[in-house]
Amino acid sequence: MMLSKLPDLNCTLVDLSRPMLDRALERVSKQTKNTVNVLQGDIRNIELKENYFDIILAGAVLHHLREDQDWRKVFNKLYKLLKPAGCLMISDLITQDNELLTKYTWQKYADYLERIGGQEYRQKVLAYVEKEDSPRSITYQLDLLKTVGFKAVEILHKNICSGAFCGIK
Repeated sequence: MMLSKLPDLNCTLVDLSRPMLDRALERVSKQTKNTVNVLQGDIRNIELKENYFDIILAGAVLHHLREDQDWRKVFNKLYKLLKPAGCLMISDLITQDNELLTKYTWQKYADYLERIGGQEYRQKVLAYVEKEDSPRSITYQLDLLKTVGFKAVEILHKNICSGAFCGIK
């Protein structure tokens, strides 16, 4: 966890789910000596101070956004929340820019799910993703980061249906 390298950070945790926030609070509180604020709500609507954060970590949350306007709204908001030279780090589900390649990578992901949990687990996860998620490609998200104003963007890691990337304000 990055926080263990920076134990003097103040942290603000935001999520729709109270159980997720409770688990995150428990983990993060063990890693920092400073304040941990918890805010339950939708990042699109929650009030946060602009030009305030040095680092924003978005871990497995953005794939829940549906429409392009929501993606733009959230990326723009995250940009505004960061201080100059602040860093937005994203780790999330992704698709590919090519439909055929997307089908291939999701089949590989489906095979992986079946290996670790069986066919029922595979079907459960993929049904949930189909119903609840709208991941976008790394290219889409990097372009969006640039569009809202990030000066530098970088892919940190990409593996089948997940990716990690960042933007520097």
